[in-house]
Amino acid sequence: MMEKNSKIYVAGHRGMVGSAIIRALNKEGYHNIIVRTHSELDLCRQESVENFFCNEKPDYVFLAAAKVGGIIANSESLADFMYENMILEMNIIHSAWQNNCKKLLFLGSSCIYPRMAPQPIQESSLLTSELEKTNEAYALAKISGLKYCEYLNRQYGTDFISAMPTNLYGPNDNYHPTHSHVLPALIRRFHEAKVAGLEEVVCWGTGTVLREFLYVDDLADACLFLMNHYSGDETVNVGTGKELTISELTELTAKIIGYTGKIVWDNSKPDGTPRKLLDVSKLANLGWKYKVELEDGIRLSYEDFLNNPMRVER
Repeated sequence: MMEKNSKIYVAGHRGMVGSAIIRALNKEGYHNIIVRTHSELDLCRQESVENFFCNEKPDYVFLAAAKVGGIIANSESLADFMYENMILEMNIIHSAWQNNCKKLLFLGSSCIYPRMAPQPIQESSLLTSELEKTNEAYALAKISGLKYCEYLNRQYGTDFISAMPTNLYGPNDNYHPTHSHVLPALIRRFHEAKVAGLEEVVCWGTGTVLREFLYVDDLADACLFLMNHYSGDETVNVGTGKELTISELTELTAKIIGYTGKIVWDNSKPDGTPRKLLDVSKLANLGWKYKVELEDGIRLSYEDFLNNPMRVER
């Protein structure tokens, strides 16, 4: 169990996941939290990361830093996604081990699992068949990170764990018009269409693929739970265990935002993996369950979007 005065480093504290972990830690009374902005600490520079860990000696590490993006961003920047994610995670995990960190939680992504993995996807499906090509570079980097945690545990007796969340959304999301994930992209598109009075909105793909969504504050709660209650080499899936089609998600988002025009599907755009539902029974058996239902979460996300200054600049 993390003590309330333990020194806790949250890597990626300005991102959607990292900021949610900070909120969760503050809520639970953890007050000795270390953060660094990119200008203060470039996680891709090994010497800088080594010096940071040597000087600060954090007891616990939440590794939420990552270069992320949707299908288009991933497919356009394959090399960047692989290099930056691989380098920063290896730097942090390695330095945490060298400086006797008590425990580290590495955050991956459900895209680590094979494209055609049996559904719902169990943790044991990892590396059993081919990955989805549209985000293969990101997935390979994340697999390397979680495997490095596993290998350190086996070789050196560390207590480094990994969690694999499903599709995330919530406060501090990226609302870039082309480089965001599906739900924030829909929020922005329908809001702008409503404001402009557009008669129709074009959405990518067929709308038939199935996806699962988790509110980011639920993920943060799960991360604290796992840090305090789980040790093991195998990763742990984090999700709701519920899925819907992208078409259903699109209609729900339009309803919440108040857009009443027509929705048109552009079948020339990629769908990605046909179905991606996580088996969350392992986490449920440990005693954790999500709290925020999708409709409530989208409403909260829309409020965040309206108050998010970054959407104007992007």
